[in-house]
Amino acid sequence: MQAEMQRRQEELAMRSFEGSAGGGVVSAVVAGDGELRRVDIDPSVLDPTDPEMVGDLVVAAVAQAQALVSEAVTETLGGLGGLDLSGLTGG
Repeated sequence: MQAEMQRRQEELAMRSFEGSAGGGVVSAVVAGDGELRRVDIDPSVLDPTDPEMVGDLVVAAVAQAQALVSEAVTETLGGLGGLDLSGLTGG
């Protein structure tokens, strides 16, 4: 069972999960191991009078991508039965 869990974790780490915010003007890509890989920001959203808005959109996009990772971890590793996955899903 440990070897199967390792295999599934490796498969998850190779996957990418994308979240977006602001109607897609900000997107974030998080790997299945939780590593933030990329953040893309449409220049049209860059308002020098409101820099906090971009930060909020980045946080929202990353959170959405991380939620997708968490769902995939639960889906992929949850079938192994009786495991506490809270450390892998951030919970």
